[in-house]
Amino acid sequence: MEEKTEKNKYGMQIKILIGLITIILIVFMFPRGESIESELTVGSIWTHEDLIAPFSFPIEKDLKVYQQELKDAAQSVYPVFLKSGNAEIRAEDSLKTYNEYLLKIIEERLSVDSLKNMNPTFLSDATLNTLEKMRNRTNNNSESNTFSLRNYFTASASLLTDLYKKEIISLPEDITRKDSIAVRTGNFDRIEPANKFLTKQQAEEIIDSNIKNSGFTPELSAALLEYTSHFIYSTLIYNQKKTEEEIAQAKNNVSRYSGIVNENERIVAKHDRITKETKLKIDSYKAAKGEKLGYDSDLLQMLGKVLHIGFLLALLSIYLYLFRKKIFYDNRKLLLLVIIFIFLSFITFLINRISVNAPLQFFIFIPAASMLLTIIFDSRVGFYSTVILALITGGIRGNDYTFMAMNLFAGALSVYTVRDIKNRSQIFRSFLFILLGYVVSISAFGLERFASAENMLIEYAFAGTNALISPVLTYGLLIFFEKFFRITTDLTLLELSNFDRPLLKELARKAPGTFNHSMTMGTLAEAAAEIVGANPLLARVGAYYHDIGKTISPQNFVENQLNSQNLHENLSPEESVSLIKKHVAEGVNLAKENDIPREIIDFIPMHHGTTTMMFFYEKAKKLYGEEKVNIEDYRYPGPKPDSKETAIIMLADGCESAVRSIEDADPTKVENLIDKIIGSRINEDQLDESPITFRDINKIKESFTSILLGQHHRRIRYPKQDEMEKGEDTESDDK
Repeated sequence: MEEKTEKNKYGMQIKILIGLITIILIVFMFPRGESIESELTVGSIWTHEDLIAPFSFPIEKDLKVYQQELKDAAQSVYPVFLKSGNAEIRAEDSLKTYNEYLLKIIEERLSVDSLKNMNPTFLSDATLNTLEKMRNRTNNNSESNTFSLRNYFTASASLLTDLYKKEIISLPEDITRKDSIAVRTGNFDRIEPANKFLTKQQAEEIIDSNIKNSGFTPELSAALLEYTSHFIYSTLIYNQKKTEEEIAQAKNNVSRYSGIVNENERIVAKHDRITKETKLKIDSYKAAKGEKLGYDSDLLQMLGKVLHIGFLLALLSIYLYLFRKKIFYDNRKLLLLVIIFIFLSFITFLINRISVNAPLQFFIFIPAASMLLTIIFDSRVGFYSTVILALITGGIRGNDYTFMAMNLFAGALSVYTVRDIKNRSQIFRSFLFILLGYVVSISAFGLERFASAENMLIEYAFAGTNALISPVLTYGLLIFFEKFFRITTDLTLLELSNFDRPLLKELARKAPGTFNHSMTMGTLAEAAAEIVGANPLLARVGAYYHDIGKTISPQNFVENQLNSQNLHENLSPEESVSLIKKHVAEGVNLAKENDIPREIIDFIPMHHGTTTMMFFYEKAKKLYGEEKVNIEDYRYPGPKPDSKETAIIMLADGCESAVRSIEDADPTKVENLIDKIIGSRINEDQLDESPITFRDINKIKESFTSILLGQHHRRIRYPKQDEMEKGEDTESDDK
């Protein structure tokens, strides 16, 4: 008893820790300052008293307007260029140096290959070949050659000199060229038209045009263009750092505020409609009031948030404690609830941080959480959790009543669609109901606040996305939660009830008597569970698997012995007890090997509890004397049933077996036998650990009696049935 008390105490400490961590995490996702007071929408009516400014405060611009102004300010900045004073001199010096260098090596009668080895990398093979030909012509004093190499290089210098009469700018490819640029000299910027200057590409085009107009051969023109283009240097250099500084300064000059509200000025009057301008004033007032509050006020506000979330979670905890104790005392299930709550709160927090002109709040998939919790637990837990989730996420969104109401409506409809789910594909029918919930609520609030048709259509589209994704998300997460948290849902139970499952197929093949007994028990248990408020599906599946241990040695049990010989007649009582007890441990091992859930495995030992095998106990007393027989040696190891479902299976097992043995069953015999079997279980204290009541027991008796009588009703015997049973030929008698 002390060990159990210590365990409960430790478990309660874990629950408190889980609760505190959940509250703290959700509180940190709440908006800061006065934004949590209430959430207004444009078009709604101010129902409070006149709001008078207690102090002066600036009116913040609408975030979208402010961002657009920042963008416009950045675009208004001209790219800054710095003058490179020595560009022309550097170009002329470089050209002169290369001219002398190339003339020198050409005059030495070097071959093209030698030129390639000594050539600066900017000259192509075609240009080198042209230089070689001109050298040969010069050396051969060809009359057709009217243009010497020296004149060739002089022409290059002349072209550059003409080019630098206009300044050349250097503009990176990733910078959009504007109509004007800023030419900086010292601390002074001179705004000049961009077309006043040349880009390097334009400079090359001018050189190319001049060369072609000079009457040179195409071969020589190409060589001259390539050679000259290499010495084009920018006289105006784009300065990215200076430009970014100008952009930053321009953005800093954009005011965050559009005006000011003076002290004692009325912000909004009672019954006034909220316009965009009014909403900006109210939001600015909240922000200013939040900033005006000191450190102590921040602590008080934090305490208020903790109480807010703590109260909502406490309501859910009280409900679980009073009506769903199995969930309350199972920390794994509580952790699953907490993960869903924190995850949705975090999604809400992230969406609040995204500044996009779209109703992204519909990507907070509360209907998916509603369906998950309904399938994993039940519809009441699902609905109650939906209410708490809608309130918490609505609070994170600034006490957004519209958001809360929409998700409460859509979430509630999604709960009802999976309340009696029979297969996984049924999840997808929820799409229409979730969509209906959102469409109706969007229409209601849209019409109420005079929303435009365009805005409502956009919200319908986002709501449709939610309705489409929620079932898919539910399906995927359900499998994950079932495996990770080892939770048995009704869907899992339905899959286990399929007679094609390996264990049930083996039971039907090897132990047909036990299989038939289990099927009958399933009918009894399901009907009784429905009457007393237990889980009918769990009771039925538990009945199917309660005796799977008999698959190992089916001949040890009388229902599987096809001949009249009972092997226990030739065994001592203790040997028989050992053989029969073994099927419990073997059943548990078989179930574990086949990944049967814990909830089903519990039926295997609990349907016997710690009952006594009276037949073998009485036999032992006759053989050895009562004083030499210890009754504990003839008991099942237990444990006793700890739920309504396992208790029902214990009662059904005893009643079905006993009634099956009645000859010429009639209502009185069946009722008396059921009464006696159930009474013996109560007298042996086998139901003490289950939550079953005497009122439940009376209902179970009535249910068992009705079903078992129906299965053992009287039938009219066929003519000459006695002869048919003996295998005699009845046709000859007819002749």
